[in-house]
Amino acid sequence: MKLLATILVLIVALIHVGFAVLEMFLWNGPIGMRIFGQTPEFMQTTAVLAANQGLYNLLLAGGLAWAGFSGRLDLRVFFLVCVIAAGVFGAMTAKMTILFSQAAPAALALIFVLLAKQAKP
Repeated sequence: MKLLATILVLIVALIHVGFAVLEMFLWNGPIGMRIFGQTPEFMQTTAVLAANQGLYNLLLAGGLAWAGFSGRLDLRVFFLVCVIAAGVFGAMTAKMTILFSQAAPAALALIFVLLAKQAKP
């Protein structure tokens, strides 16, 4: 159970690395426009904001990786709750699918982290 919890935390970290790459480097290109369904003008206008958001996602990924490899329960819970909060906020303010692409994987990982804590060694 503990191994599965660690794997899920690290998967959430990788998801956030993907978000960071998309927002920091692929935003203005065909991939960014296809994913977000926006015009080139909109993507160009918002590129700096997206890059800033990408940096925050990269910082979350770093924290999640630290939490995953350290095995510390407090770090895992903290960073997963941060991701869940960001995902819920994003779903409420930007796009509902953020709930499923960001908050749901973190919630699943959090459930397994907490279950692993309860499991007997």
